[in-house]
Order: sequence, then structure tokens, then C-alpha cells
Amino acid sequence: MLLSLTQWLQSLDPDLGFLRVFQYLTFRAVMAALTALLIGLLAGPYVIRRLTELKIGQPIRGYGMETHFSKSGTPTMGGVLILLSIAIATLLWFDLSNRFVWIVLIVTLGFGAVGWADDWRKVVRKDPEGMPSREKYLWQSLIGLLAALYLVFSISESNNYKVLELFVSWVQSGFDVNLPPKAGLLLPFFKEVSYPLGVLGFVVMTYLVIVGSSNAVNLTDGLDGLAIMPVVMVGSALGVFAYVTGSVVYSKYLFFPYIPGSGELLIFCAAMAGAGLAFLWFNTHPAQVFMGDVGALALGGALGTIAVIVRQEIVLAIMGGIFVVEALSVMVQVSYFKYTKRRYGEGRRFFKMAPLHHHFEKSGWKETQVVVRFWIITMLLCLVGLSTLKLR
Repeated sequence: MLLSLTQWLQSLDPDLGFLRVFQYLTFRAVMAALTALLIGLLAGPYVIRRLTELKIGQPIRGYGMETHFSKSGTPTMGGVLILLSIAIATLLWFDLSNRFVWIVLIVTLGFGAVGWADDWRKVVRKDPEGMPSREKYLWQSLIGLLAALYLVFSISESNNYKVLELFVSWVQSGFDVNLPPKAGLLLPFFKEVSYPLGVLGFVVMTYLVIVGSSNAVNLTDGLDGLAIMPVVMVGSALGVFAYVTGSVVYSKYLFFPYIPGSGELLIFCAAMAGAGLAFLWFNTHPAQVFMGDVGALALGGALGTIAVIVRQEIVLAIMGGIFVVEALSVMVQVSYFKYTKRRYGEGRRFFKMAPLHHHFEKSGWKETQVVVRFWIITMLLCLVGLSTLKLR
């Protein structure tokens, strides 16, 4: 918005040359992060107070950790604060004509709406389980599939008009059209290695990345500050990849596919980092507010969508290793329990408790130890992911 405004002012008065600074992507990214951070810090106390007045407190499951029972009643749905900060900062500082930022915003707010409905059922109906899994998964799937269908063509072309042309060609060809190499699956640490996926393969992969990332972040959000800091770190690293793939010079030099317009995602990533740090101010142990599903599902969906656009799905799995392991721990726990119950007549647990962070709590780690150590691991994984920029 501010970019369009300054460009209009410059067209009226050429002497306003100093406004050209708004055209620099890095400047707008820094300002987006700062804007989101200030909005979050200033609005945080009011949002927490309002959530408390509305008695939107976090219910604790009866089979949860005993040490968490004292957290019952802590305001939840604080993810609204994160999404508000991200949305305002992004709309202020990004190029309004950029299609990639719009699709990421739509996916983020869409998953946020699903999470809001889930949280609302928990706090209003006093049901700790919230929205039934099938219903939640249905809405997530719908958003993920629509995003995947758009991205498969938008990544391949440079503007929405050409996207429509490619889509028509795909339909007329009997749903069989060749996509450019940049729409294939890129392997980190290898130069210009791309495995063609085809339209169907791309859609399936994108769907799995977006929905899987959303649920993985949601499963990780179980301790004070555990999920938000890895989101900040992974999102910031993805912002670097967005800057590279959106630059003709850097993408060519580093052997990355050039995706026109993807660089503008740096604005969104910066806003997400600023909003996340502001939320951490209130979410650090002992937490004054929880983000709830409205925040966790939205942020996970945002990370997955950005990773698909910048063609770094595998790198996302590396940098977000904590999210991946947390999700896998739940899958292993459930599968092992069902298997042993069917074979021995009694269900057994592979971990002391799932997701994995609860296993470490049961093993004697303090909550703050689990959180900080997971942060450190995420930082190391992000550095490994960033090393793929040059080690190719």
C-alpha cells in the first residue's frame, strides 16, 4: 500500500526522489518486521485483557501432563494477535499487485479461520477436543487443494493472464501438459537437479506440504514458546530463499530457479518474524496467552505455502525438523498402540507420551529445558538449510 502511495506521489512531484527508498525490497522487509513487532507489543496487553474478559481460557485435557493443569484458564486464541500483526504489516509494505503474497495471505487467514472455529468450540462449548478431526481435515484439505491448483500454474508462468492460458491449455490437452523444470521437485545440495512431477504430482505434493506443515506446527504448539520461535526462524530462512528466487542475478548465480514475484514474499516472512517475536513476549514461560489453533494452523500453512512457491519443500522439512519429528512421534504412537492392541489385546505406547515434547517432560526435563533445546536444534537445522544456498 505504501509502495503504491509513494510511487503516486513521485509521479506528481519528481522532487520527492527520497521516496525511492520504498522501492527497495530489503527496506520494506525491515519496516514490515518492525511494524508487526510494534503492533504486537502495543496491542498484546489489550488483546490478552479482552480474551480474559470474554473468559476464553485454555481447557486442559484430563489425560494431559499433570504439571500443565495449573495453565487451565490461561487466555487462548492469541494467534489472532499474530495474524492481525502480520496482515496489517504485510498490507502496508508489500506490492499490492503481487499474486504470491496474496495467495499466502489467503491460505494463512483460511487456516486461521479453521483454527478459530476449533478454538471457539473448545472455549465456548467447553470441549477440550474442539472440532472433530474429520471436519477440521476436510476444511484444511479444501484450502490446501485450491492453493495447490493455483500454484501449479502460477509458478510456471509470470502473470495471472498467462496462468489462465496455461490452465486452458491443460484442460484442452486432456489434462496433460508439460511444466517447466522449476515446477519440478528440487533436490538440495545438487545443481539444477529437478524431478518432473506433472500437474497431478505437483498438486498432491503441494497439498501434503501445506496441510502437513499446518498440522505439524499445531502438534508442536504444546509448551510455552515452543512453536513460535521455530516458526520465526524457519520463516526468516524461507524469506532468504524467497529473496534469492525472486532475483534474476542471485538465482542465476546460485543455480536456483528464477520465479518472478517470489521475492516479495520476503515482506510476509519479515512480518511473520516481527509478529512472532512480539507474541513470544507474552507467550514465554509462564505464558500469559496461548496462540491456539487459530495461530498454529495458520502459521504452519503459511510456511508450507511459501516453501512451495520458492521450490524448497525438502529444505522446509530439514529446517522444520522439529515440526516433522513432533508429527511423526504422534503417528508412531498411534500406530504402535493400535498394532499392539490388535496383536496382544492391550495397547502399548512407544513413547511415554506424544507429541515428543511431552515424552521429554515425562523423562524429567523441565518445560523450559525442552523449549530452549528445541530452539537450539531448530537454529542448527536452519543453518543447514541455508547452507544449501551455496553448497550445490
